[in-house]
Amino acid sequence: MNGGPVTVASLRPNAFEPGPEGAAGAVEAFDPGIPEGDLLVVVKEVMAAAAKRVDLTEADIIVSGGRGLKGPEHFGLVEGLAAALGGVVGASRAVVDAGWRPHAEQVGQTGKTVSPKLYVALGISGAIQHLAGMTSSRCIVAVNKDADAPIFKVADYGIVGDVFEVVPALTKAVLAAKGGG
Repeated sequence: MNGGPVTVASLRPNAFEPGPEGAAGAVEAFDPGIPEGDLLVVVKEVMAAAAKRVDLTEADIIVSGGRGLKGPEHFGLVEGLAAALGGVVGASRAVVDAGWRPHAEQVGQTGKTVSPKLYVALGISGAIQHLAGMTSSRCIVAVNKDADAPIFKVADYGIVGDVFEVVPALTKAVLAAKGGG
């Protein structure tokens, strides 16, 4: 190798809107100067498992549940609203730590950082670690019975109420608006 400085740039998925289509660009040939015999690894094939659902970091709509759901048996409320909206399920760290949901669904500082078009937080108080993973969402809707919950400081729309009453009504309204309920 030439021994020059190495520069690496990284961006979070969906952190920026895509640029206009059809922008002109140029492709330039580049020879890194590494003789064929000096390669340490040659990738012959990339095999990816068939995805059963959209990854949180790629989702346009995420409906996340928190400790306010009081148990894993109530996550059907989150799943139902997510299905009605055409989104995926997320979870707070407390929920994942309690074993209610898999780590792959965790949103936050120690989970996934997401930037969906719509983020719905159900029974999530809004600990700073959770907010670090979802505040770049374009529209945030929060449902929590505590009017002073930190999640309301970042929410575009907030509903102070019991998730067990609000979420079924929201799900029903979404389905009715889509003509299916």
